[in-house]
Amino acid sequence: MLSQVELERVAAALTAEFVGGRVERWVEPDRGRLAFTIYRRDESGKRKATIGIDARPELARVGLLDRMPAAPDSLPAFSAYLRAHLGRGRLESAKLRGDDRQLALRFSAKDGDYTLLLSIFGRRSNLYLLDADDTLVQALRPLADTRAELALGERWVDPGSSAPQRGEDRFADEEGIDLLEAVEACYAERIGERAADEDRRRLANALKKERKTAERRLERIEAELAEADQATTLQQHGELLKANLGRIEAGASEITVDDFTTGDPVTIALDPKKSPKDNLDAIFKRYQKLLRRLTKAGGQVDGAQQAIDAIVALEEELAKTDSLEALLARDDVRKLVARHAAKPGATAVSKAPEKPPLPQVYRNLPRKFHPRRYRSSDDLEIWVGRSDEANDVLTTRLARGKDLFFHLDGAPGSHVILRTEGREDPPAEAVIDACELAVHFSKQKNASRADVHVVPIKNVKKPKGAKRGLVYVTGGKSVHLRREPERLERLLKSKIEG
Repeated sequence: MLSQVELERVAAALTAEFVGGRVERWVEPDRGRLAFTIYRRDESGKRKATIGIDARPELARVGLLDRMPAAPDSLPAFSAYLRAHLGRGRLESAKLRGDDRQLALRFSAKDGDYTLLLSIFGRRSNLYLLDADDTLVQALRPLADTRAELALGERWVDPGSSAPQRGEDRFADEEGIDLLEAVEACYAERIGERAADEDRRRLANALKKERKTAERRLERIEAELAEADQATTLQQHGELLKANLGRIEAGASEITVDDFTTGDPVTIALDPKKSPKDNLDAIFKRYQKLLRRLTKAGGQVDGAQQAIDAIVALEEELAKTDSLEALLARDDVRKLVARHAAKPGATAVSKAPEKPPLPQVYRNLPRKFHPRRYRSSDDLEIWVGRSDEANDVLTTRLARGKDLFFHLDGAPGSHVILRTEGREDPPAEAVIDACELAVHFSKQKNASRADVHVVPIKNVKKPKGAKRGLVYVTGGKSVHLRREPERLERLLKSKIEG
């Protein structure tokens, strides 16, 4: 992670090169990382750059990326909020906050001023988004892992730690753009080393699993070979039983006969439910089956041992090699790693998916009154009425407590309820998700922008005698929503069946 003096110089480089530029795109490639594209015009014309911010422990930094990282399949909450509120935002300043390793990037946007605050505190490093009133709006990493005393929606409080040492400057010979590129190059090498360590660990684990499987297979084969004595005994019993078949009484559970060679008595177990002939056939059938297994096993011992030897040789090669990349590129190694790679969502036993239980509050209602249920990015449920009559039931009977009611200003549509689970201030992303559904299930579903009124459910009343679906609201606030197809797609996929 960057030292105090390095962070100061990074802030100066950002100020000189990018303050005044506009952000075009936000991407959160993986947990703990953020990237954005910024444009700025100067005497030399229009300049474009991609800034990377990393809040992961030991890697916390700001640097200049050579290209924008690939976006994940689903839109994470942090970057979704930035896209919604800081689209085309302008970078107004880049400076350290207080006498600590905290880099504050202040942006101005249509929705107001916001600050991206990179706090570099080792394992507690994080990237926070503050609004103009210094209220904590979003955090890139979980607050529980960094500063558990903070909470979204509450005022930001700087850490109470003493001023850190300024530390060394590893990039003293670089300035401006060159400094930002040097920072990223330095950490890219470290990330590459970490990735190589992870690849080595992954291959070692795959080899360990493969060796255990091969050893168990060899043990099984050897156990089958050890049954050779049983095959000889079955053959002997079959021949003796065939010679004494006429002596077997119906329903007998055993018979004792003399061995042909030694003259010693031999007791043979019988199935009393079978006839003498069926008992004889059963013994020879077991003998033939065991003989086939032994013949097959005898030809597999050498192959099983060779497989173990090959795995041991590969483990020794992994321990000695300095060219891990070449080893991983081999077909046999690639197939082995792929075979033991974790399969997302795989379970030991395949089961039919269970339907989620119906909420107790409407379990006894007729099916036509059950609202559509969706899940927000913060795991809160959003309920949508299916008809005018169902809207009334949803708003007047099902919604309660601190739930929020959503409807479009001046346009008919389904009633939408955000189930807040008793929260006074639900996550902003959940509110935006509910707004998106309120527009989608209205006469303005194809609009690119819409004003959605949000009001606590306690402020929603239905006058006596009012027509179905009509309610009156007081207070609340209006959210100007810019539609996001990706958000709507995610929400529709999150529908809870049942």
